Amino acid sequence: MDYAVVMAGGTGKRLWPLSRKKRPKQVLKLLDGQTLLRRCFDRLSPVFDTKNIIVLTNANYIDIVRENLPELPPENVIAEPAVRDTASAIGLAATVLTKLDPDAAMAVVTADQLIQPAEVLQQGLKDAFTFVNNNPDSLVTFGIQPTHPNTQLGYLECLDPKQYPDCENQIYSVGDFCEKPDEKTAKQHLDSGKYFWNSGMFIWKAQTILDKLHQFLPEATDILKKIQDDWQTPNQQQTLKQYFPKLPKISIDYAVMEKTEKVYAIKLDCHWLDMGSFAALADFIDSDENNNIIVAGRSQLLDCKDSIVVTEDNGHLVAAIGLENIIIAHSHDATLICHVDHAHRIKELLELIKNHDGDKSL
Repeated sequence: MDYAVVMAGGTGKRLWPLSRKKRPKQVLKLLDGQTLLRRCFDRLSPVFDTKNIIVLTNANYIDIVRENLPELPPENVIAEPAVRDTASAIGLAATVLTKLDPDAAMAVVTADQLIQPAEVLQQGLKDAFTFVNNNPDSLVTFGIQPTHPNTQLGYLECLDPKQYPDCENQIYSVGDFCEKPDEKTAKQHLDSGKYFWNSGMFIWKAQTILDKLHQFLPEATDILKKIQDDWQTPNQQQTLKQYFPKLPKISIDYAVMEKTEKVYAIKLDCHWLDMGSFAALADFIDSDENNNIIVAGRSQLLDCKDSIVVTEDNGHLVAAIGLENIIIAHSHDATLICHVDHAHRIKELLELIKNHDGDKSL
């Protein structure tokens, strides 16, 4: 059977003070009152039965994720007791699925992406499942048609496109992986027409990815086997809490994808965004006549331009005069004001706040 695994464990520090340790970016209501997690679930629902959608999240977020997706069976929200990066999270999901269904195929998607139109991804998912169910030793990822030489994203070299039976999309063979190139290399990749942005989404047989982890990350094998043995027993949570933090902290790209063979890709021609910063809102929210991005129930801007105003508090008035290239992010107990060009330093600011004020505002 086919399953979707939603990775929803990131904190989103660059969206502070709206995102917090106990309220991550994927449950912020910044998109017409909807959360990123809800948008993700709604994209998946036409392809998967609800009982076949699993969410992996941080143990601190378990209640708020269940609140955001009340239709999910409670056991379909799995709490990671520690942050161990994507290889271990995917290993955990594959471990659980192979116990439930030894022939499971799984899609791995992330909760903090925006994809429009959703139908492009939905068809890509259907084609990818068709391919891996007929070629069970293969790994499939999704490449995004690049629109500019982005130096903050990874790239996939996609070669030799072929049409396969019952697939609308062509399937590419993946050659080179390139992680966050410099500007010159990014321009070369864009000009070549052979490189796509690495979406961080995957489809494979659950057993196949476990076999790959055993091959390339053998130190995870015994740990995952112990978790699997105790899954759906009275020792499930205790074993998960004890053993999961022992897994290696490494991404699936470094652990497996860049080392293995039979990696394929489907190109998605869509509007795609990894929602990692306030500035990213500009790609999905229309600006006003002065190029301001406003996500607020009440605001009044006088002679402001190229600025971003964000709050979830619809009753709170945000008023400003003469701002240019400034971010204002308001929450119930903290407000961020910074120049757009310094937004990348928010993590640095949070360290300063932690040192002087502890964790109460984080």
